[in-house]
Amino acid sequence: MIAESKELADAELLALAERDDDHAFALLYDRHVTAVYRYALSIVGLSADAEDVTQDVFILAWTKASEISIVDRSLLPWLLTTARLTGLNRVRSRSRRREVTDNALVTRADHRFSPEVELQRRVLEESIEDAVAELSEVDQILFSLCIDEGLSYADAARALGTTHSTVRNRLSRLRRTLRTRLSD
Repeated sequence: MIAESKELADAELLALAERDDDHAFALLYDRHVTAVYRYALSIVGLSADAEDVTQDVFILAWTKASEISIVDRSLLPWLLTTARLTGLNRVRSRSRRREVTDNALVTRADHRFSPEVELQRRVLEESIEDAVAELSEVDQILFSLCIDEGLSYADAARALGTTHSTVRNRLSRLRRTLRTRLSD
């Protein structure tokens, strides 16, 4: 059993979890569960599904601890990538079970705007989603944390185990890339 220190790096905690240290894994869970849940929610859109995705991600992390590669001193990129894939699978499964109808589209519409403005908004939203999907996994995670979730650069840097300047520079390049892709 490890000491009650939250100062241990993710790699150290993961190594302990590989040896069935429940407490080390609990520290990893506590450290990252909120970010994983929020990211899953942004993908699946339903709280219950986001909870299921989050649970699935951490179960997978526990069972595959020896196979996980730590990126930038943090387990979070692996967790968020796994949440993304698990969430997208859940969304695909959900869409296969029920066909999208005109009624579903109407309920999503924002009635404050005219149909033309609503259509333009949807096209822009889809264009942004497509452009973000073309980014690297780390850039997609940064987009989600800083732009979708509104985390500060410092908080995102802590979550990813990197520096504030790395996050700032990467987001600057990410924004330039998205502006270029969306300018058409």
